[in-house]
Amino acid sequence: MPPKILLIRLRLIGDVIFTTPAIRAVRRAFPDASITYLVEDHAAPVVQDNPHLDHVMEIDRARGWRRVIQDLTVAQQLRHQRFDIVVDFHGGPRGSFFTWASGANIRLGYEVKGRSWMYTTAVARPRELRPRHSVENQCDLLAPLGIPAPSPESIPVEMPLDPHAAQRVAERLTLAGTAADERVIVLHVSAGNPFRRWPLDAFVALVSGLAAADRRHRIVLTSGPSDFSAAEQVVSQARAQLSAAEGGRILACGDFSLAELRALLDRAALYIGGDSGPMHIAATTEVPIVSLYGPTLPARSRPWRDPRWASESIETAGLDCRPCDQRRCVPGDFRCLARIRPEQVLNAAMALLARSGGNMERPRTTPTLGSAG
Repeated sequence: MPPKILLIRLRLIGDVIFTTPAIRAVRRAFPDASITYLVEDHAAPVVQDNPHLDHVMEIDRARGWRRVIQDLTVAQQLRHQRFDIVVDFHGGPRGSFFTWASGANIRLGYEVKGRSWMYTTAVARPRELRPRHSVENQCDLLAPLGIPAPSPESIPVEMPLDPHAAQRVAERLTLAGTAADERVIVLHVSAGNPFRRWPLDAFVALVSGLAAADRRHRIVLTSGPSDFSAAEQVVSQARAQLSAAEGGRILACGDFSLAELRALLDRAALYIGGDSGPMHIAATTEVPIVSLYGPTLPARSRPWRDPRWASESIETAGLDCRPCDQRRCVPGDFRCLARIRPEQVLNAAMALLARSGGNMERPRTTPTLGSAG
């Protein structure tokens, strides 16, 4: 009988995306298996339509007694399904508990103090922040199953395009006045924590420079739900620095769901943003990417895809405090991101646009960029 396999990855969108090469690798190794993925609801759209999965189980991020009741219910459901193999890509207390509660004969997870006993095989995970990609770290858990580590060329990250979301995005861009020959540039202005958030005044300077650089540019700002006002602030301040015609190139398109963001990036000529979930959604497409790295390293979280699809990583090198655990900024000024200048990002953006779509007009004047702290 084909095995029943459960894959677990909770919490962040980017981390779920990083498991998608492992999903495909497991399917290749077990083509007849029934594969289920356990994920929290906010990241579920990443894997909801993954062609290599048979089932997706969603749970929410409950708190207090509600979470205890929910976890016991989920544990009972997992036990009832009688999985043969469980792989815990998460490694947190919740993921470890679900893995153990499944009762599977093969339970794979990281070697974690106090919880390794919950797995039948615990794989070593060094505590230091190594310059090794997170996809490779997660695929270490597949080695006991005889599954080799994938390469970005052979198995990139993936998130299937939702055609209904693509239709909605196309309609919104049309309503915003975007023509087929115009270049949509997407900037994501927020991050999950302040350690990965480029200053808003830097985004204002960058958006102003991009809008002034070429009449074909159409700039769309995206953000997390809690940072929508930040995106609006960047739009209003950038427009205030530009002529009416240039300001009109900065579009107000509202909020995007994850599926819509994936569809928007399929239409985009360029994506710019920090090391966060949306950047890794961009990596599931062919869009050129400019990534801004603060406390994290490109070696750990660069776009995991074929190098044919252009990407540029921008970071502040030579800082003794990088990488860090993102719990406390030792210098206190978030210098790893604050020292990335808008000029650097604009130059990288223009270079990628030129490589991917022919010659582009250079920025009108350097002063358009202003300054950022």
